[in-house]
Amino acid sequence: MDPLTGDGTRLREFRADDLDDFYAIVGDDRVTSWMAFDSHTPESAEKMLAGILTRSAQQDRPDYMLAVTRLDDDQVIGFARLAPGVHRGGKLAYGIGADHWGHGHATDASRTLLRFAFGQLDLHRVTAAIGPENLASIAVAKRLGFSYEGQLRHHVFTNGEWRDSALYSLLATEFPAG
Repeated sequence: MDPLTGDGTRLREFRADDLDDFYAIVGDDRVTSWMAFDSHTPESAEKMLAGILTRSAQQDRPDYMLAVTRLDDDQVIGFARLAPGVHRGGKLAYGIGADHWGHGHATDASRTLLRFAFGQLDLHRVTAAIGPENLASIAVAKRLGFSYEGQLRHHVFTNGEWRDSALYSLLATEFPAG
């Protein structure tokens, strides 16, 4: 798949040589404390990246897990994931390295991926499940026009405990947003 370009970020396929940058994100407790997975070790990050590469090479790929870079260089600063599902729906997730927080990268990368979701993939609805205490991520969803639908109780098990998720959704007719 060709890279997707936003106003300040580029979304491209992950490569095997992205491992160090990828591990810097998925192995960082500051980032993963907000994710639906625990921090990775170098070995488990390598295995996760291998899985991403395998899925992205499939003809009928199950998801689009893409590397987020700035426009001015190719260093991976985050990831954005879209998992198409049934009834022309999809699930959006994103993570930005802690050293790059506060610059609008999550909003821009998500908006870029939503353009792809509602355009090329012709999805009707995209959801995002966000920890209710993750105010920065909730602000991203609201900025993009997502609506709050409710709370999913004990939705994910991470960092040794069950956590709730706040469910947000965006319809194709509500996009483009922000």
